[in-house]
Order: sequence, then C-alpha cells, then structure tokens
Amino acid sequence: MAAIIPSGQLVYGIQLPIQSQSTRYAEDWEPGTGIDELTAIAKACDQSGFFYVAVCDHVAIPRPYDEAMRTSWWDTLTTLGYLAGVTTETRLLSHVYVLPYRHPLMTAKGFLTLDNVSRGRAILGVGAGHVDAEFDLLGIDFDDRGNALDEALDIVRSSFDDEYPAHVGERWSVKDAGLQPRPIQPGGPPIWVGGSSKAAMRRAAEKGDGWLPQGPPKIGMKAAVQFITERRHATRGDDPIDLGINTESLYVGEAPFELRKYDLSGEPDKIAERLRSYGSIGVNQLQIRFRSRSADELCDQIRAFGADVGSLLN
Repeated sequence: MAAIIPSGQLVYGIQLPIQSQSTRYAEDWEPGTGIDELTAIAKACDQSGFFYVAVCDHVAIPRPYDEAMRTSWWDTLTTLGYLAGVTTETRLLSHVYVLPYRHPLMTAKGFLTLDNVSRGRAILGVGAGHVDAEFDLLGIDFDDRGNALDEALDIVRSSFDDEYPAHVGERWSVKDAGLQPRPIQPGGPPIWVGGSSKAAMRRAAEKGDGWLPQGPPKIGMKAAVQFITERRHATRGDDPIDLGINTESLYVGEAPFELRKYDLSGEPDKIAERLRSYGSIGVNQLQIRFRSRSADELCDQIRAFGADVGSLLN
C-alpha cells in the first residue's frame, strides 16, 4: 500500500474516449469508432508522458438512463488487458471499478493478472456505483453499496498482500484459498478511491493509496484536499496519498472551431500556468480531457500537450 507519484511531481492522465460515450462528455465523432481509434489514442498517450490511461465500468445501462449515458461502456478488465499489450509506459487505471457488483476475489484475481500482463502498471480505481437501476438489474442492494465497498476493499487488499487471504465479514468469508499470479508491484496495484462525497473522501483517506474525485466536491476542492489529508494523518500517520483533480477541457493552441466558455485553450505556457495552480492546493495528478473533432485531432492534441505543456508542469 503506497502512493506512487514521485514526491513534488505533478503528473497527468486521461480517461479514454470511445470506451465510454456518455452524452455528458463524449465528442460528436466518437459513435461509430472502435478499437483502431482507441489503440491510436492510447499509444499517443503512452508516447507523450501520460501517467495513466483510464477505462470506466458499467455492466448494462437500464432504460431510461441510456438516454443520457448511452450503452457503450466497454468491459473494464478486457479493455485494460488489451491496452497492456499495445503500450509500454503508461499505467492502466480503472476509473472506477464498482466493487459491489462482484465478489471481491474476482476483482482481486482480475487486477493481479492485469498487474502481471502489464508488467506492474495496474492501478485499481474503485467506487461504490451510482445507477440504482443497474444494481436492481444485478440483484444487488443499492443502499448497502458503501458498506459492501468497504468490506470488498479489505478483501482485495488482503488478497494483494497474501496468496491465501483470510476474512470473515457480514457479506463474505474467505479462507484456505489461494490466488496467483502474485502482483509485480510490491503490495499489489495501488488502490485509488473514487467519489466526491464525504463518505468517499473518508474511504480514500483511510483505505486508499489515492483519491479520484467524481466531479467537484460540495465543500470545494481545497477543503476536500484538506479534509482528506487531515483524515489521512489521523488514521494512517505519515503515509502519503496521491490526490487527483479533474481539470477543464483543453485545446492546445488556438482551436479552429468554437469552444465552450469554460474550455481552456491557448499557448502552452498559459495552459501550464493554469494547471500548475491546481498543484498549489495539494493535488499531484491531473485528469485532463481534450476538445477534438476526430480521433486524429485528439492524437495531435495529446502529442502537443506532452511535448509543449507537460514539460512545463514541474
């Protein structure tokens, strides 16, 4: 169990397009694209210094949620396993894996395997889930999801630490059963906890190696970072924790199309100055999203960011 971002560094990653296509964030060009475009984008990130690429997690989207969320949500572990084979440097993050959907040993086995096939690049991002109808579809208690996540985390962590984990809890009991392969990373893949509620932030501070906000916390980012760091110190002492932030959407240079008023564009030093300001509140990883009109343009933006902006962040 450990933070993995070098002390004093500000790193950047991306939630990949195509693999999830919610109307909240997908660009118009994404429907109809597939593995070729996703591969090119992941390779561009791998070659441009991106600390991670991330893949979401939903099983099936019930109506009427599909109207906004759509139904294109690729299987998390299958996609990350494929990406392990076409990249060499960037880490592979689930953003976020809904642990209450599955027996914790299934999660542990999947990410132990991913850590091996990626040669130690897996990050397990976890969350409680939010689509109540999807829980109903899977026959799982939506109201109990927070408690289930806490217990599942304990089992997964134990499985990362020990080939034969032992646990007796309200939902699951585990003993006398071994899991291989063992992880490449000491202690197993880092666990980054997703969510912006007080419960999620508490969980990140007490049980996680990192925090992935899901939208702005009600108390604001600065107060959220302070809450997590204080809770971390109270429960875990001096153990460091990696803290993330979701930035505004970016376009490096002057966009040849109309941007939204809250998008950030312009020269690399302008963008870098804005992104560095996030580091001043205590975060050390930036999840960024780019505006684009095609997969090719997105790849160009990724390369431009890596070459011209990333080098200015530290």
